Amino acid sequence: MKHFSFESPERLERIFYKQPESFTKYSEKEVLSYMVGATLYMPATKESIAQDVITKKFEELVSMVIDLEDAVGDNQLEEAEELLVKHLETIYYALENQIITIEDLPLIFVRVRTPEQLKRMNSKFGIFNKVLTGYVFPKFSPKNGREFLEIIADINTEDTVLYAMPILESSEFIYKEDRLESLLETKKIIDSYSKYILNIRVGCTDFCGLYGIRRNVDTTIYDVSIIRDCLANILNIFNRQEDGYVISGPVWEYFSKEERILKPQLRVSPFEFRHGSTGLKKRRELINEFLDGLINEVILDKLNGIVGKTIIHPTHIKPVHALYTVTHEEYMDALSIINNAEGNVGVLKSQYQNKMNEVKPHHYWAKRILLRAKAFGVYNEHQDFTSLIIEEVKIKR
Repeated sequence: MKHFSFESPERLERIFYKQPESFTKYSEKEVLSYMVGATLYMPATKESIAQDVITKKFEELVSMVIDLEDAVGDNQLEEAEELLVKHLETIYYALENQIITIEDLPLIFVRVRTPEQLKRMNSKFGIFNKVLTGYVFPKFSPKNGREFLEIIADINTEDTVLYAMPILESSEFIYKEDRLESLLETKKIIDSYSKYILNIRVGCTDFCGLYGIRRNVDTTIYDVSIIRDCLANILNIFNRQEDGYVISGPVWEYFSKEERILKPQLRVSPFEFRHGSTGLKKRRELINEFLDGLINEVILDKLNGIVGKTIIHPTHIKPVHALYTVTHEEYMDALSIINNAEGNVGVLKSQYQNKMNEVKPHHYWAKRILLRAKAFGVYNEHQDFTSLIIEEVKIKR
């Protein structure tokens, strides 16, 4: 797998100063946690999952979750489990028969409901779990977290590498009187099994549901004050330098057209300045597809130290990955900081002559930027996310 691998060599050369690096499920964990990117969820009952993977139906897809939890009705569960085994079997034999290679395979995760289901499904998968990168654990908490991770530890052997992605989404994390104790207890559990933790995910839809709240297409999750308060605490506890965990952004759930109330959030200038009338047409298209709200939310995710995002529609993949691609200015600053970390200098002027880079305070920021650069690449000077979005999608005339 490689972000933007579907682009022509000419476009990659024109847009990227440093192109994204290739990866598989066997890549180094620290880098792989950044590679996850926009993770597409789909119900295990979807008939075409295996064929979609084998035929690369969604060329930009690099990570996916096959869901046995909320996307599957209770009365569908038995059917979903059987179909999931068939999906993995089909993909496994496509690998064995060299119809696809491990390099072609997206990172595939399964979201299970309970520790008991995890144990049962992994046993059913048998050798087919070779195609999996790991499991997603919903409503992860001090009540069930250790049991989930003990099973993951037992599953992992010399021949098997499977990661965990716990989701924090239950009431003990959003209710203020329980939050801090629950977060600290959960962190102790996660720290005990840190080598298996690929991402920590946040389920803001479940949080909102506890209050009867649902954000609309014109607002980001950060506009919901209760959720913003909770996210701040989660990031405070889990996103510290000494731990190195990667926190993934909550789902953006809009993709269909409906009448808007508020003004679009995408500024005109980035599109018009670099791409003229074509850029303005693309901006209108993004607004019509309600991707402008997603773009605004991802910008806020990045600002708050989040990497990657849960998505529920393939049209969300390109904008998310384009926004996580590192700018030339960020990359030059990060390199300067890392290359001057021997202690001979404390403060450096940015190559762009517009800011001060302090070696010690900005060191962890720089390290994260370089990891993002490995995953998503670095734009050439005078290129930005609009460069990928403008040319990737045909302008509707």
